[in-house]
Amino acid sequence: MEKQIYNKDAQNTLDILARGAFLTTQAEGKLNTMTIGWGSIGHIWQKPVFMVMVRPSRFTYDLIEQSGEFTVSIPHEDMQMQLGFCGVKSGRKTDKFAALNLATFASQKIATPAIKIKGLHYECKVLYKTTMLPAQLDAAVNEKAYPEADYHVMYFGEILNTVKL
Repeated sequence: MEKQIYNKDAQNTLDILARGAFLTTQAEGKLNTMTIGWGSIGHIWQKPVFMVMVRPSRFTYDLIEQSGEFTVSIPHEDMQMQLGFCGVKSGRKTDKFAALNLATFASQKIATPAIKIKGLHYECKVLYKTTMLPAQLDAAVNEKAYPEADYHVMYFGEILNTVKL
C-alpha cells in the first residue's frame, strides 16, 4: 500500500467517479457498499473533504447515520459488473460482499473497511450533513434528478487517510 496526499490524484478520481465508485460503511456489525456516481473532493473548514450524497431510502444511509464514517473506493480496474450489481441491489436484502466475492481491507483511521481492489481508497469521518431543500435547487436539476422527490442527504467527510492499492 502506498499512502497518498488526498489531492494528488483528485482529477483522476473525479473522472472515474463519474463512471462509478463504491461507498462503504458499517455499523452494529452490518457492512454495506453502494455505487455512487456523484461526489466531490475539496478543501473545506481547513480540511480535505470528500462529499457524497445518499438518499434516506438507502440502507447505506442508515449505516452512515449510525457510524458517522465511510470509505470511498475508486476502482482503477474494470468493475462495471460489480458497480452495476451494487447500484441495484439493496444491502437490506443482499450481502453484496458475499454475492460478488468482494474482499475488504482494514482502514487505518476509521472502523469501516475499504474494498480490496486496485485503486484509491478514501477513509472519511462525517464533519457535516445536510438534507437537500427542493426550494433551493435549480428547477431543471430538480425536474431531471428528483422526479420522485427523493432528495439526497449530503455528507461532508473529512479525508483522514488515502490509500492506493
